[in-house]
This record gives sequence, C-alpha cells and structure tokens, in this order.
Amino acid sequence: MLAKRIMWITWPAFLVAGLLEMLVFGLVDPQDLQWFGNPLALSRQGVYTVAFFAFWALTMVSSGLTTLLSMSAFEVNHCPVPSAERTHESARGDGGFN
Repeated sequence: MLAKRIMWITWPAFLVAGLLEMLVFGLVDPQDLQWFGNPLALSRQGVYTVAFFAFWALTMVSSGLTTLLSMSAFEVNHCPVPSAERTHESARGDGGFN
C-alpha cells in the first residue's frame, strides 16, 4: 500500500511539474532571470533543471498533503503492532501518556 501511495504522490506531481515548466518558460527566458539583482550563474539548461525539480518538490508536497488528508480515521489511528506483541502502554491505546 505504501508503494501505491508514493505513486499517487509522485506521478501527478511529475506531470504538473512538466506543465509548470512549459508554462513558465514559455513566457520567461532563463537568461533574463536575476537573483538579488545579479544574473544567474547557470546555463539555460541548468535553470530548466533546477526549476523542474523545484516545481516537482512543491507539487509533491501538495499531493502528499492531499493524500494525508484523504486518509480515514482508522488508517490514521490504527496501531501497526499486532495485539500479541504490544506492550502494556501501547495496549491501553493512549500511548502511555496518562
């Protein structure tokens, strides 16, 4: 299930990052970009690469938050330790914080 969730996050984020890359650099020339008033020290290809991975990371965060918020209460609160292997604190269900 974890591999499926990772694909739910990374694949749509990859597609959106590609679209963002085309939209942004269809309107902006990487050679015209400046960082704190100085021209970037990267080639056009370097700017495209860094921008793509930045877009991909940001859209993965978005997809990850969506996946997290779509989890049911059972999935969030379910203890992964089998009941026979639980300690006294984890068997109480409060995490031992009482």
